Amino acid sequence: MKERSGILGLIFASAMTLLVALAAGGAAAPADSAPPPAKDDNLIWNDEFDGTTLDTTKWIYRGLGLRKDGFNAKEAVTLDGQGHLVLTSSKSGDKVLSAMIATQGKFDHTYGYWECRVKFQRQIGFWSAFWLQSPKLGKVVGDAKASGTEIDIFEYLANRPGKIQHTLHWDGYGKEHKSAPKVHEQADLADGWHTVGLDWTEKEYVFYVDGKETWRTDKGVSGTPEYIILSTEVGTWAGKIANATLPDSVLFDYVRVYKQRPVQK
Repeated sequence: MKERSGILGLIFASAMTLLVALAAGGAAAPADSAPPPAKDDNLIWNDEFDGTTLDTTKWIYRGLGLRKDGFNAKEAVTLDGQGHLVLTSSKSGDKVLSAMIATQGKFDHTYGYWECRVKFQRQIGFWSAFWLQSPKLGKVVGDAKASGTEIDIFEYLANRPGKIQHTLHWDGYGKEHKSAPKVHEQADLADGWHTVGLDWTEKEYVFYVDGKETWRTDKGVSGTPEYIILSTEVGTWAGKIANATLPDSVLFDYVRVYKQRPVQK
């Protein structure tokens, strides 16, 4: 009876501890790494960023050298060994390093659902992005379906921490250039992990943040294969980099491409 009473006491104490924890902090914080995706016919391509080196069968280092006010460098791209890609902006002499990798020449696709899980940077002066690009952009002006569109699934700037931007660019980058931006406001963007996705069909684009639709548009719909780019870029759009405390990083937990948007559980 004494042993049983002790066990009941432990159970009661554990229950009370759990209730106090829930009252103080609410639901548990999202895990640093998401579960692996279901291996079915709907998953076309993915990188879970396991290991300690970038998988160069899937990615290239894109645009090395001077880029806007930064300098794209291989050393700005690392894996932390905990299942995350880390893109870091840091000072190197008189340069500020930035990062850009792409699936160009390794993987491209038309249509489908494209998603990443990301923890955004904290410092101003540079922005992070998950975007798609067409190698034929602007070759046929007035026909985005044939030439493709730069699809910025997200751009995030820490100088406006409650906002995330989706943008489309088509008809090249010259005088015929057209664009359509959408800014989504969400108070918790600077905290923790977030999923950002694009459902791209023949008729439209539908953007999502944390599983909720943020923008639906039929402007500049591409009908040509596009490749993935993950990047950081330095520029005054994001504030003065001189006022940033560096190094600072954006983390990606995964990038996944599906035929269709998976059923949300």
